[in-house]
Amino acid sequence: MSRTDEVVDGIRRMILDGRLRPGDRLPVEKDLADELQVSRGSLREGVRALSILGVLHTRQGDGTYVTSLDPGRLLSPMALVLDLQDEGAMPAFHSVRRVLETEAAGLAATRMTDEALAEARAVLDQVAEVRVGTEVDHDRFIEVDIAFHRVIAAHSGNPVLEALIESFAGRTLRARLWRVLHAEGIEARTHGEHEAIWRALAARDPEAARIRMAAHLLGVEDWLPKPENLDDDA
Repeated sequence: MSRTDEVVDGIRRMILDGRLRPGDRLPVEKDLADELQVSRGSLREGVRALSILGVLHTRQGDGTYVTSLDPGRLLSPMALVLDLQDEGAMPAFHSVRRVLETEAAGLAATRMTDEALAEARAVLDQVAEVRVGTEVDHDRFIEVDIAFHRVIAAHSGNPVLEALIESFAGRTLRARLWRVLHAEGIEARTHGEHEAIWRALAARDPEAARIRMAAHLLGVEDWLPKPENLDDDA
């Protein structure tokens, strides 16, 4: 184990033991380095690594603090890991996305408030602005698509599930755009599927919500392009 790893492990243990809690300030550099039996340089490297991971946050001139440690912050680096994967892994990413979002829809059906349902309804109503006659603002349509799925995840009542779905959102964006550009009439189909999902949510029917979401995302997977097609389209 490197000295940097020792710092990361030492601070992790301090958090797990309750010696450091969310929002707490770390001890001064000299004292913490002495306690962990590392040099100040190693301590700084470890603190930097934990800052990248969302565990610590340094305030200029004020010291270093433990973050809120909420799942969204801690899982955000996963988005970078996903982005670095080969395009050939796209089907695997989408199948995991389907599992996550299908469960989120089922949970949201029993937990969404009337206000949350109204929020989702307002998002869907924006499609009328995106589709003007035969012209479609594809980028805006994708934004509405993502926003609708995000509202559902946000009201699943599971912050870890929500954070994971958010991590996958960026990684699947290119395939979503490819589908919109190449599948004739896909905007109307997608909007209709979203409407069916919303109706299941409004009916507070978790099983119907799961089925509608799964069917929608299976349709997306059917249109996944092959890596060579994505390269040609870039």
